[in-house]
Amino acid sequence: MTNYHFIYLLFVVFLTCNTSEKNKNTDRETTKVEIVEAPTLNLDQANRLAQLPINCINNEYPNKLNQTIGSASDLKTPKELHPAFYGCFDWHSAVHGHWSLVSLLKQFPALENSPDINQKLLQNISKENIAQELEYFEGKHNTSFERTYGWAWLLKLAEELHTWDSEVARELETNLQPMTDLLVNKYLEFLPKLNYPIRVGEHPNTAFGLSFAYDYAVAVEHQQLMTLIENRAKDFYFDDQDCPIDWEPSGFDFLSPCLEEAALMKRVLSNEDFKSWINDFMPELNNHDFDIAVGEVSDRTDGKLVHLDGVNFSRAWSLNYIAKDLPEFQHLKNLAHKHINYSLPSIVGDSYEGGHWLGSFAIYALNSIEK
Repeated sequence: MTNYHFIYLLFVVFLTCNTSEKNKNTDRETTKVEIVEAPTLNLDQANRLAQLPINCINNEYPNKLNQTIGSASDLKTPKELHPAFYGCFDWHSAVHGHWSLVSLLKQFPALENSPDINQKLLQNISKENIAQELEYFEGKHNTSFERTYGWAWLLKLAEELHTWDSEVARELETNLQPMTDLLVNKYLEFLPKLNYPIRVGEHPNTAFGLSFAYDYAVAVEHQQLMTLIENRAKDFYFDDQDCPIDWEPSGFDFLSPCLEEAALMKRVLSNEDFKSWINDFMPELNNHDFDIAVGEVSDRTDGKLVHLDGVNFSRAWSLNYIAKDLPEFQHLKNLAHKHINYSLPSIVGDSYEGGHWLGSFAIYALNSIEK
């Protein structure tokens, strides 16, 4: 081969590679993310979703007690053990079923059968029933009962009542206050002893438990709880980098470990500090083409597999919280819409395995959409 032919061959290879790279760049530049219609929580949707907690807050069986039994005297029915929160299959689902109704009534005073719903709430969350719930939590064998998932939802219920301008809300908030105070104290006692965060995609997830408790503390201006959560969140998560979002979801997650953590840190850091932190933790969120597939549910009659509807709602409310007040992250709202729209149509009229709890997740995700 002559020098001329060799130089010509190099030129052809260079031209081919350069053109290929330009085509790749052009493809990237012309890629458009599908714009997803934003779901809305209107009165019709509220009436639809309200049926889920209405149908379960007084439905005692089936029931999963998660009880530690100290003696034969502890063997009682769910309603005897938990006269306020005995329905919806388990204690925490009963709590956030009540939260769902409070949230919907607060937003939609014209909700169907609202007088009957108010009466159900007053009947369940009575002073006498809450006093008996306290006895259970103060018992020798159940001091860590529902830590911290159920604790978090109880404080979310307390927050919703506190911010609802209603005579019914004032009575309910007063009745619930002893339980609220007990669980605040449990947070104050437990968090200093927790050496490592729990990063799973189910109930014990520390980031989720701290986020809801922090929202309550902000709403009622509980400075001690706010400060403790701020400090513990930074202890646990401030040095985290490169969260493996591609590993999510696990087979039956209903929370997103990466995004729940990011939403918590958005709460406790300034906007500038958060932007710096998120660049190390999940830099891909800065990409306007960022996308993750929804969690796909193969069998909604399976109580574990249906959890993946929950992870879709968890991702949505976390993405919306991250985008709040940060223009550079507004593109995440479209991804949140996609996740809500996948799971929302399936949860009403479906099996009890999902119906007893998913309504609350759907409502909270819809509430996270900025009006």
